[in-house]
Amino acid sequence: MTSEIKKQAETKMTKSLESYKNTLTKIRTGRAHAGLLDHVQIDYYGAMMPINQVATVTASDARTLTVQPFEAKMSGVIEKAIRDADLGLNPATNGNTVRVPMPALTEERRKELIKVVKNEAEDAKVAIRNVRRDGNSELKAKLKDKEITEDDDKRAQDEIQKFTDKYIAEIDKLTADKEKELLTV
Repeated sequence: MTSEIKKQAETKMTKSLESYKNTLTKIRTGRAHAGLLDHVQIDYYGAMMPINQVATVTASDARTLTVQPFEAKMSGVIEKAIRDADLGLNPATNGNTVRVPMPALTEERRKELIKVVKNEAEDAKVAIRNVRRDGNSELKAKLKDKEITEDDDKRAQDEIQKFTDKYIAEIDKLTADKEKELLTV
C-alpha cells in the first residue's frame, strides 16, 4: 500500500530532475554543442518538427555549429527558425549548410544566465516539494481511512523525505556545476 505511493513519488521526482537537466542543456555557455538546438522547431511543409528530424546538427569546432539539412531547399527555413528561437544566435547560410557561430558571453550575460539557472533550480525544487506534499497527503488519507497504521505512515513519510532530500541535493549539485561552467571563460 505505502510502497506504491513511495514508488510513485520517486518516479515523479525523477521526472522533475530530468526536466531540470534538460532545461540546463538549453542554457548555453558559449561553447557549441549539438544539443543546444534540440528544441528548435522547423516548419517542414506545414508540420512543426524538431530540427534533428530535418537536418544533422554537429559542432564543427568549439565556437561553431553546423546544420546540414536533409533537403537543400530547407536551409533558409532552418536559418529563420534558429534566428526566431530566441537563443541569441545569428545563423548564416553557406550553400546548403547553415553555420551557427556562438557569440562570446559577456560578464553581464553570464550573470543573467546564472540568475536563470537559479530560477530554474528553484522551480525544480518546488516541483519536488509538491510531489512530497502529494505523497504525504495520500498517506494521511490512507491513515484516516485506517488502511495503514501510524507506524507505516511515519516510515513512508520518512522515506519520501529522504527521496526529497536526495533529489534537492542533486539539483543543488547540478546548479553549482552549471554556475561554475558559466563563469569559466
